[in-house]
Amino acid sequence: MSSSIPSHATVNSTATTNFKSRILPFHFPVLKSFRSTLLSTNALSNSRFRKSAHQYDAQSTTNTLSKSQNRTSDSVYSLPSTVDLLALCEEGKVIDVLEYIGQGAKVDYGVFTALLNSCCNLKLLEAGRRVDGLLKGTKFRGDLELNNRLIEMYSNCGCMKDARKVFDKMANKDTSSWNLMIKGYGDNGEGDNGLALFEQMKNAGLQPNSETFLVVLAACAMAEAVKEGVFYFKIMANEYGINPEIEHYLGVVDVLGKSGHLIEAEEFIEKMPINPTAKIWDALRNYARLHGNMELEDRAEELMFSLDPSTTSTTIKPSLPPRRKQSSTNMLEEKDRVREFRCAMPYKEEGEGRLKGLNGQMREAGYVPDTRYVLHDIDEEAKQQALQYHSERLAIAYGLISTPARTTLRIIKNLRICGDCHNAIKIMSKIVGRELIVRDNKRFHHFKDGKCSCGDYW
Repeated sequence: MSSSIPSHATVNSTATTNFKSRILPFHFPVLKSFRSTLLSTNALSNSRFRKSAHQYDAQSTTNTLSKSQNRTSDSVYSLPSTVDLLALCEEGKVIDVLEYIGQGAKVDYGVFTALLNSCCNLKLLEAGRRVDGLLKGTKFRGDLELNNRLIEMYSNCGCMKDARKVFDKMANKDTSSWNLMIKGYGDNGEGDNGLALFEQMKNAGLQPNSETFLVVLAACAMAEAVKEGVFYFKIMANEYGINPEIEHYLGVVDVLGKSGHLIEAEEFIEKMPINPTAKIWDALRNYARLHGNMELEDRAEELMFSLDPSTTSTTIKPSLPPRRKQSSTNMLEEKDRVREFRCAMPYKEEGEGRLKGLNGQMREAGYVPDTRYVLHDIDEEAKQQALQYHSERLAIAYGLISTPARTTLRIIKNLRICGDCHNAIKIMSKIVGRELIVRDNKRFHHFKDGKCSCGDYW
């Protein structure tokens, strides 16, 4: 299976080529040693570099590298003093920045902020952990904002245990700290933990704000805690003097709709003191579709269209999944690298064999392919074959053969996961005995023991 190479690996390859052209005639053993080092994703320390240079008597090699640094500004071996770490962070070259820091490049508050933002946005968990480790050895380790960024980074990467460790160790917390933790729990399917944390926040005497109630309502929806959701919505204005905004009303619709209280949700919308938006009716339409109330779905769709005629182009009937406007891409994060998989890519032989074996086990466990999610005009057998090679399944199959047993696999998907893959991965998680975390373009899905944290709604 082919895989995409991160930007930093391309830079390393360039450095290796320059290195080879300059020293091959004189230091072939050095080339072999340094080539493997250049391709490593771990940061090099100055002491390791000096040891290698001393071992091979490669003073000329060091001089050659210094000259190459001046000519190749993108090389990971540029002098740390000349590197703009902030610019590299903005370009998403997080691994390059970590390598520079390993060589002794000075890192300040702004660089730590940019690194954590990049790791958060790009879902780079392992790189984020390295930043966390670096931060602990600096004077910034107790900084409130950086610790908040750490919480957000771990939450966005689907690792709430690490986020909670950061939260619990913080000497000082502000409202944003609590909000980020509650939001992280809700986003990762742990709504009950989010609600428990909110109770702790109230008991600590902290004043929740408007954002707090948004994330609390989201946690209620995830936990299907209807009574709690309605209660928190009421006390928001009565006890804390916070006037509900349209997003809070949408949060209550989510609480009622996800739990199947469709009539109550419709009545709540009709009694709203502000005019409902197309987004409100769209939410009700989706919940009506989920729970099979076609009459309510059609009614909500008409009201949604009357408020926003452009939504007609995205309206899809229940029997069909959303059409894909772009090719599906999945990223499987391993310890020090991210591999990319596309549904049309050829897959390595052992991975394909693992996938075929899984397909057989899944059918024995009761899996039935849902060919509605194949929109091509092909016969039924071809549709079933196409479903087997959706990119998230390829990524999981490769992860199973390339990581130790019981290791959690983390998949990042650029599109919404289809219903058939969602059902398939639930069964996979039970067969292989692993937690499979899939982040699509809407939310995290934590698959474990045949269940998903989203409660089959996303």
